[in-house]
Amino acid sequence: MQVRGSSELPPDFRSRAVFFPGPPACIRGQQPTPLVRLAFRKGVFQVFSQDRQQMQQYYIAAFVPILVTTLWLYTAHIARAGFPKLRNKRICLLIAHPDDEAMFFAPTVLALTENGLGNHVKILCLSSGNADGLGATRKKEIAASASLLGLRSADDVFVIDDDAFPDAMAKTWDATKISTVLSSAFSGSSNGGSSSSARADNNGPTATIDVLITFDEHGVSGHRNHISLYHGAVAWVRALMRGHGGWECPVTLYTLRSTNVVRKYLSILDAPFTILQCVLQSVRAGTAAERRNKERMPTRLMYLSDIGGYRMAQRAMTEAHRSQMRWFRWGWIAVGRFMVVNDLRREKIGS
Repeated sequence: MQVRGSSELPPDFRSRAVFFPGPPACIRGQQPTPLVRLAFRKGVFQVFSQDRQQMQQYYIAAFVPILVTTLWLYTAHIARAGFPKLRNKRICLLIAHPDDEAMFFAPTVLALTENGLGNHVKILCLSSGNADGLGATRKKEIAASASLLGLRSADDVFVIDDDAFPDAMAKTWDATKISTVLSSAFSGSSNGGSSSSARADNNGPTATIDVLITFDEHGVSGHRNHISLYHGAVAWVRALMRGHGGWECPVTLYTLRSTNVVRKYLSILDAPFTILQCVLQSVRAGTAAERRNKERMPTRLMYLSDIGGYRMAQRAMTEAHRSQMRWFRWGWIAVGRFMVVNDLRREKIGS
């Protein structure tokens, strides 16, 4: 055995020394084959590729909420600035059950009750929602919900508890009876608003409201009680004008447009499509006569809640309508389109 000084190194030291991890061939002091070098490089590339993919996933996860929030605020701004508003109107929201005002019409009610618009909004509910024996509780809940949504006082909420209007999915309410209720409430007549209405005079028909808002002919969810309100409202407006041909109807009827099931659960993501749809329909109807009519009473109304309005609508359900917060309604208030977006159409009613 030869003993060398500490400063001396074996001749083959460089070939056997390992300073960095590498292929096993390096450890044995042998030159790695091309196949080994390729396998080593491929392994390193896979590691870096996996890390890069993971980072991309993190970036996407962080970017999506920012994108959705930005889109939400931008579309809410467009809806506020680009669509007409109702001002200084006496407005009635006609609904079938306590909680309809929060689950379906919250964006509309919040927008119409904004300070500075001068609107006076009332809610007329044709049943107490007593299907589960909670009618008395639900009457209190709708008053609390209306307060959160901006109504002036509990006196602006009217709930009818009548056997003629049972809370039942499969029950169709009589349109004539609904018309009679509306007439007694807003036209001063109990006969469905006939030509002998006490509120009609030589100057034409009159009413104590300017705007009536309710469901359309599909009722959003297909609920027969909802659909009945549309037919009852149309019947009342027609009866109001009976015997007054040539006069302008004192009440404008707006209905909430139903959507297909996919759009119904898109929440805020449906807003751009709704805005585009409203704009295209407005352009399509853009004759001079139509524009003059829009200046008086708009053909379309679109209301889009911002984040604060959306949270208020959720509170109207979770804090006011506590008796109705079953598991499926948590899903509705999370992703339901009508909690955020309302698209209303003015109905053209013939005689």
